[in-house]
Amino acid sequence: MLSDKYQRLQDILQEMESIVVAFSGGVDSTLLLKVAIDVLGKENVLAVTADSETYPSSELEEAKQLASLIGAHHQVIETSELAIPGYTQNDENRCYFCKNGLFEEVVPIMREKGFQNVVYGLIADDMGEHRPGVRAAIEHDVRGPLQEADLYKDEIRTLSKELNLPTWEKPSFACLSSRIAYGEEITQAKLTKVDKSEAYLKSLRIRQVRVRTHGDMARIEVEPQDMQLVMANHRSISKKLQSFGYQYVTIDLDGYKSGSMNKVLAESN
Repeated sequence: MLSDKYQRLQDILQEMESIVVAFSGGVDSTLLLKVAIDVLGKENVLAVTADSETYPSSELEEAKQLASLIGAHHQVIETSELAIPGYTQNDENRCYFCKNGLFEEVVPIMREKGFQNVVYGLIADDMGEHRPGVRAAIEHDVRGPLQEADLYKDEIRTLSKELNLPTWEKPSFACLSSRIAYGEEITQAKLTKVDKSEAYLKSLRIRQVRVRTHGDMARIEVEPQDMQLVMANHRSISKKLQSFGYQYVTIDLDGYKSGSMNKVLAESN
């Protein structure tokens, strides 16, 4: 039962005594931060958010607002994934380099400020996917309490709603680099192109969107109910995305799917 999993999450956090939360402001880390504050108290929890080129500035501002709403101590650190050796090559271990770089920044903060653990928003759903970042967490002794409590995304949304967190219905989000096809170099120009394109599509009231980048082609993923909206605005969408630097603009008829770029990895193994 969900109540049992929620109690398990509370017990896990209680055992940790004091924690630093790698806080993105997404659905998962927001619930984790809220429950940590409730269980351990404000003085025993620190939220740390990385400000980097792979996340839109709007996500950072939302993370700040959420931390304030929850009443958490919040620290923003400057990071650069593009400066991490191996990251821009964009191979199947990209997420390892990202998480390893993040934890190399956050773990020293934990030690400096006297906290006992670093935690992040790993969930049960992630364990069946390609997640090289999990390896980085293990190497740095970073824990995922939501996953340890066997909590899945739908359950996390339900708990978030019960706790009156505004993120309970927030669309899933991943770093902008996840939009670029494996093997293609990640550059600031490509990240900016993706960011602008997704922001434009969201301005059309499309809730969940990914602009997957394959060379000079944009492959738009939206939920099935929004495909008609995309087609109704196909000329303006195509023109706008081409102005951002794409040569071709397409829509994926399979619709939005988290981690869809990993399909090529599964096929090659």
